[in-house]
Amino acid sequence: MATKHAIGIDIGGTGIKGAIVDLETGALVSERRKVRTPAGGEPDDIIAATTELLETIGEDGDIDGLALGVCFPAIVKRGHTLSAANVSEQWIGLAAEERFEQSLGRDIHFINDADAAGVAELRFGAAADVDGLVILTTLGTGIGSAFLYDGVLVPNTELGHLELDADDAEHRAAYSAMEREELSWKQWAHRLQRFYAHVEFIFSPDLLVVGGGVSKHQEHFLPLLDLKTPIVPAVHRNNAGIIGAAALALD
Repeated sequence: MATKHAIGIDIGGTGIKGAIVDLETGALVSERRKVRTPAGGEPDDIIAATTELLETIGEDGDIDGLALGVCFPAIVKRGHTLSAANVSEQWIGLAAEERFEQSLGRDIHFINDADAAGVAELRFGAAADVDGLVILTTLGTGIGSAFLYDGVLVPNTELGHLELDADDAEHRAAYSAMEREELSWKQWAHRLQRFYAHVEFIFSPDLLVVGGGVSKHQEHFLPLLDLKTPIVPAVHRNNAGIIGAAALALD
């Protein structure tokens, strides 16, 4: 039987990236293409940039007939975006899936970006074959999260917005906070400890997975955390959204 491929596109606050993915292994089988997220992050501009990106992906091979998954930094429910992280507030309440399909000229599977990353780790990475509750968190501009229970995604969790010390957790503990405040790894790990210990107390997970680009530097901060729950770096890092969106495209 021929190997199944699909396209995944990951829309972020600074960049939009995509590729063709092998759905048996989770590997990218085309060059990862990227365009900048338009300044202001307004719907028409992002949809146009995503359409441009898809055309560029098509330069790497025939994409006609390939399923397409798109992930986005927002709560996504029944095709509507109900929040907006690092993009225009015009997305809130928008029938975004329909708008993308009209511009792209094809059906898509539309999902929250952290949930897509969680599915990538569930099918091809650190969460594969793990029983019970796995919580993936992405540490970047904010903190995204995905809950995976016995292999099933529970969508649209927002752990970055847990209130800790009278502030959103992500404002103090995201990787952007480390950069913004010029924290040392040890200082940042102290904030992560507060966040992950709180998550652990509330949800009693069986495994914590840390994603986002900073996970490639996990040796600087994960060993500094003192938790009852095993905590490991994600396998797919910044490609996880692409892989997860593609993996869900045929579901």
